[in-house]
Amino acid sequence: MLDLFAPVKCLLQEESVCIDNVVFRLHSRVTVLLLVICTVLVSAKQYIGEPISCMTDASIDKDSVNAYCWIYSTFTVSRHLNGVPGRDVANAGIGQALPNDEVRHHRYYQWVCFVLGLQAILFYVPRALWGVWERGTLGLLSRDLASPFLRDVWTAERKQQLVDYFTKTNLHGHNFYALSFLACELLNLLNSVGQIYLLDVFLEGQFRRYGLLVSSFALEGSPHDRIDPMARLFPKMTKCVIHTFGPAGSVQTHDMLCVLPLNVVNEKIFVVLWFWLVFLAGSGLLAVIYRITVFSQFRARVYLLRGATRTLRKSKAERVVRAFHFGDWFLLQQLAENVNPLVYRELVNEIASALATKSFANFI
Repeated sequence: MLDLFAPVKCLLQEESVCIDNVVFRLHSRVTVLLLVICTVLVSAKQYIGEPISCMTDASIDKDSVNAYCWIYSTFTVSRHLNGVPGRDVANAGIGQALPNDEVRHHRYYQWVCFVLGLQAILFYVPRALWGVWERGTLGLLSRDLASPFLRDVWTAERKQQLVDYFTKTNLHGHNFYALSFLACELLNLLNSVGQIYLLDVFLEGQFRRYGLLVSSFALEGSPHDRIDPMARLFPKMTKCVIHTFGPAGSVQTHDMLCVLPLNVVNEKIFVVLWFWLVFLAGSGLLAVIYRITVFSQFRARVYLLRGATRTLRKSKAERVVRAFHFGDWFLLQQLAENVNPLVYRELVNEIASALATKSFANFI
């Protein structure tokens, strides 16, 4: 079974350069991994079995019935969702359909694996965009500086190159870099919220409250006078009607029961997805609020810069933040995740010293 998950090994590999943050990775790596695993599970017939199995009599071929009911959908009767299986009803939703009864046709199951795969792609899009806009900047600036052995790489020349990059060559040239990251964080937020509504449309308006209904039903001990939300949305047994011609040419109606083993997996997958998407939406909203606050508030940037260096004096931190635009500060802050702490501390102190010279008097 482990061979099924061979395609997702690339998502488990550790990146040599960290160009995002924890919340971003929850969207672009953890969620993509989760969705790919779910896609593999719902398409692995050899471990779950056939997705549908209908009970037929000897007069009609079972394989043909299974194919027909899979393609043209099965249905349940809402009136029969209540009651005790085996006593009041044959199974949840299974019973005679009267002319005025609400009949729910289930057509989604053919598309579950495709929808999950589409979701995985959509969650990876912001990460792909950020990779294009980032253009390997952090990798070039931090090359070989994460090592604990610095004698051969952290030379006076390398130090001066980085100081010149931040104070002369590209001073005030990174606002687009920072705004691109903010745009990708906004895409993550819109993606997580939008996919809740996408699944709600896909599952015929029953997904938005699915997790809450399942939790409430489980906590109340599954009373028989309430409808099981999982049985309503993902029934394990359904009905299917096929019309054929008899020996005399008259139309014959075959009313059959169909078992959907795949829905045992689907109901769990979408409960997990509901809670995960709600969590992603909340964390994504907090990440966007945090990013806007930090980009707009001088004191917040000073506090975070001092936190990254630990021993930087407040006057030096204020000098750097005052001279830098928010984009320059953001790139410098990102660099802290990819270099040795000793290198970063020394680099920031050298930048502060360079900004204290007369040539930078207009910035402070």
